Order: sequence, then structure tokens, then C-alpha cells
Amino acid sequence: MVIINPGNPCGNVFSYEHLKKIAETARKLGILVIADEAYDNLAFGSTPYVPMRVFGLTVPILTMGSISKRWVVPGWRLGWLVSSDPDGILQKSGVIDSIAGFLNISSDPATFIQAAIPQILENTKEDFFSKIISTLRECADICYNRIEEIPSLTCPKKPEGSMFVMVKLNLSMLEDINDDVDFCLKLAKEESVIILPGIAVELKNWLRVTFAIEPSLLREGLARVKAFCQRHAKKQ
Repeated sequence: MVIINPGNPCGNVFSYEHLKKIAETARKLGILVIADEAYDNLAFGSTPYVPMRVFGLTVPILTMGSISKRWVVPGWRLGWLVSSDPDGILQKSGVIDSIAGFLNISSDPATFIQAAIPQILENTKEDFFSKIISTLRECADICYNRIEEIPSLTCPKKPEGSMFVMVKLNLSMLEDINDDVDFCLKLAKEESVIILPGIAVELKNWLRVTFAIEPSLLREGLARVKAFCQRHAKKQ
């Protein structure tokens, strides 16, 4: 079973109770849990972030992490795998050896990234992370509130984590827009704003909006989205 927490693309953060049920269900099914936690600790809503590894006594957990998100170095392809398995089930079953064997034949991260990692991990101050969380919280509020002002777009829930939110596209309120891909292509051409069409994550006629940007630029970008939607709105 694979979970993504905090979630990309929805911006969700799972509660302790929800994660506990996942662990208990996986145990009943006799399967491990793979926790994609690339956005670990990037939670800024009412639900606190809980790492899946706290349920390692219930079920074997494999956690995946990344340097690029929490430390804000996009494109730095370096991550890690951590097993939480006090009973040694993954070791006994050969899963750990299989992972190690694969890593031995895969390419290594760029040399300059490897050289920078010790400095980043040892010398990054806590206020750096606090500022990141504060900025993401502000931007999530801006994103949610500004999208609420656009009739043809619907944001079902304010994001509580990661850097993204999914927005529903109401095509019945727009003229000459065929689907989410058409919307994004025309938006890029007319307003120079890039949004990922939902079909890229198998959600047709949805949009994935990134809000990890300076608040002033986010306001400008969403103002352009609003102008685009108004220009393409069906006439009453």
C-alpha cells in the first residue's frame, strides 16, 4: 500500500487516526506500507503532520524522503529510503537486500549535490523552516481565496500541506474551452501562466495549481487566471 503524506497533488494532510487505520488495514492484509513523505513537515493547516514510521510496530513501513522539497532546492535529485520494521520482517523476506541491490546498480546523484548535503543538513537553522511554513500558509490562503472569486473554478478544500492544490474546472461556464488541456494551453498563450492539466494525474477537467511562489507573484498569476476566465465566460 502506498500513501503520499502530505499529499501531492491535493495538498491534504492525513490525521493520526487515519494513518493508524491504514496501518491496521495493511497488517490485516499482510502487506507493507510505502510512505512517500517527500513533503514531510510541510504542513501548515489544522492537521499536524505525523510520519508513518510511528506505526512501525503495527506493520512494516518503508519511508521515502527527498532533499528538494523541505530544503527548497528543486531539481536536486537526492532522496532516501528508511525502513521502520522492529520485527525484521523486511530483512527476513529479502526486501531490504533487493532494494540495496537495485541501489548498487542505479546512477548516483550529481557530485556537487553530494558535496553540498552535509552542509545543508548540519547548518540549516530552524528559522529557515519556520519561514517556509509561514510563506506556504500565506500562499495557500491566497490561492484558496482568490480561486473562490472565479465562478468557473472550484477548490473543494483549502490545502493543508505540500505546495499544490487541485481545482475543479467547470466547462459549462466557459466558451471555446474543450477540456483541461485546452484551458492550460490557452492560458499559457494568452496570460503566460503555467498550470498543470489534471489529466496528467488522471483527473480530467481538473487543474493542479502550484502556490510555492512569492505571495505578490501568486496574486498576479491568479489575477491573470481570473481575467482569462472572465474573457472566456459564457455570455448570459
